[in-house]
Amino acid sequence: MTEHRTFQWPQPLAGGKPRIWYGGDYNPDQWPEEVWDEDITLMKEAGVNLVSVAIFSWAKLEPREGEYDFDWLDRVIDKLGKAGIAVDLASGTASPPMWMTQAHPEILWVDYRGDVCQPGARQHWRATSPVFLDYALKLCRKMAEHYKDNPYVVAWHVSNEYGCHNRFDYSDDAARAFRDWCEKRYGTIEAVNEAWGTAFWAQHMNDFSEIIPPRFIGDGNFMNPGKLLDWKRFSSDALLDFYKAERDTLLEIAPKPQTTNFMVSAGGTGLDYDKWGYDVDFVSNDHYFTPGEAHLDELAYSASLTDGIARKHPWFLMEHSTSSVNWRPINYRNEPGELVRDSLAHLAMGADAICYFQWRQSKAGAEKWHSAMVPHAGPDSQVFRDVCELGDDLNLLADKGLLGTTVVKSKVAVVFDYESQWATEHTATPSQNVRHWTEPLDWFRALADVGVTADVVPVRGDWDGYDTVVLPAVYILSEETSRRVREYVADGGKVIVTYYTGLSDERDHVWLGGYPGSIRDVVGVRVEEHAPMGGDFPGAMDHLDLSNGAVAHDIADVIGSVAETTRVLETFKADKWTGFDGAPAITVNDFGDGKAVYVGAKLGREGLATSLPGILDALGVETPAEDDRGEVLRVERADASDENHFVFLFNRTHDVAVVDVEGEPLVASLAQVNESEHTAAIRPNGVLVVKL
Repeated sequence: MTEHRTFQWPQPLAGGKPRIWYGGDYNPDQWPEEVWDEDITLMKEAGVNLVSVAIFSWAKLEPREGEYDFDWLDRVIDKLGKAGIAVDLASGTASPPMWMTQAHPEILWVDYRGDVCQPGARQHWRATSPVFLDYALKLCRKMAEHYKDNPYVVAWHVSNEYGCHNRFDYSDDAARAFRDWCEKRYGTIEAVNEAWGTAFWAQHMNDFSEIIPPRFIGDGNFMNPGKLLDWKRFSSDALLDFYKAERDTLLEIAPKPQTTNFMVSAGGTGLDYDKWGYDVDFVSNDHYFTPGEAHLDELAYSASLTDGIARKHPWFLMEHSTSSVNWRPINYRNEPGELVRDSLAHLAMGADAICYFQWRQSKAGAEKWHSAMVPHAGPDSQVFRDVCELGDDLNLLADKGLLGTTVVKSKVAVVFDYESQWATEHTATPSQNVRHWTEPLDWFRALADVGVTADVVPVRGDWDGYDTVVLPAVYILSEETSRRVREYVADGGKVIVTYYTGLSDERDHVWLGGYPGSIRDVVGVRVEEHAPMGGDFPGAMDHLDLSNGAVAHDIADVIGSVAETTRVLETFKADKWTGFDGAPAITVNDFGDGKAVYVGAKLGREGLATSLPGILDALGVETPAEDDRGEVLRVERADASDENHFVFLFNRTHDVAVVDVEGEPLVASLAQVNESEHTAAIRPNGVLVVKL
């Protein structure tokens, strides 16, 4: 893996001072020109200081092949800049115009059954098409040449949400590119055969020409897992290569800080965003809330993962929603207070820019029911009043010194791995109810339940610099990662390892000798087989009780033996005939100067929260007093000197949470501060920000 690009952040307009960037996607080409002046007036009222433009404007920028029209965009950018509103300018290449697909249908991506994706929505292009790349780079060059000296353009927004719809393409272009990718990765066809285990089912290949994409193989059949894992790697890399070509074309002519918007969320695992993070000047993310009881926790988890991908540099929240989206079967609205609360949660987790999709809600098109900063109801609406309140809050926090601070490092890191998720998606696994991505989220939430706000760190990140590390169902452990685990614990680190961790190496070859094969000596247990659980067959085991009251579902480990240095913390309770009664469920092992806990079952958030006090005590990890657990999520940002130190307190419950207040209250959304008693009552969906 190469080094990260040097961090660069969009700078304020001439004469301005650094602020928290605030705004959203702006689509003036959807509106008559007389609306533009009203938009800018309202932006100033709301405190907006940046908008992203031209993201889906290719058909207006190049209405016919080779004919470019920048006049309308020039007028918009000039109006914005003179009003003090900076521009994050898109390359405009996210979706090709109709004239292009009419002339060149060969740029359209193909699904695994061979059906061609027709134009009519967006992202109907294939990343491996040399024809489409040529057109996209021509537009990039024109955009860069035209706007290279524009003082109001502070950043490049390269394309948009790569892979949102075109992650996989099974065309002949993709087949050729996949062969080239495999040859570059492995060097010889013999190495590919070894990696993919092609001795199984007579899949041996004699040369690279026999490599084909994992196209339709018949309903109910099983694709080669090594091939499928590499296909997911290749598909992420193919889009990354396309992005880098656009990026380099723009920067060669017009050097400005550049980014492309990721889609980091708990379940957003289509691309390897940590790998992509090496190639942007600053990380940006689009995040949309999960409705219901997980809303705040999933948001905080995803924002923490984004902060981990950014390696704790400031990052840019490029899109989120003021209220409902348009793409779910049921598009729930934000509850009162959540517009402000959600934005401040991203801010607490390291974002120095808070932006929405979009500025003005569309009156036509596929996203007309997606909420915006100015809703259909207009500025006389609660949404717009909240938008203005948030703008005031962000300006106040900037004035008080928030810029220049970063998220204070937690003592606990929860590790996430894109490739482990991809490997667990295969259709031939111990249980289709078990995936990697759910486990880090459960651990983040359970730790919050006992008063610990963890950092979420990618597997390539610096997790071995934390006091305690959780490896939750990290299915793939390469030799290098296994070495890091072993050295971390031997040097005094404390690790929590769960079921499904370290089952395979980076080729998805199982580590032999009992699970978790590559770190079995570290955890001090030897798992002989898995015991999946479910209710699809009458009488099948559907759960297991633990001695501490927790309940395991979906899967448990059959721990055949434990090392002499291992102590059993919790056991399973079950009928004798199951073989599980009294068997080890949670253990702790001394290894070198450190300790390793092993959790041998899927316990869910509730079971983990029940088990964590005992686990952390066995590791010697201090936890907050019982009165400080669970109700409030506490996140801190500070600068290197600790002169500017901010504490964000978020109510995680639907009851009023009363907290002690130390320092100067700055923002109180749905919160009431009692200055004489140094306490605050935070209502549901409320947040309090204080400066120590």
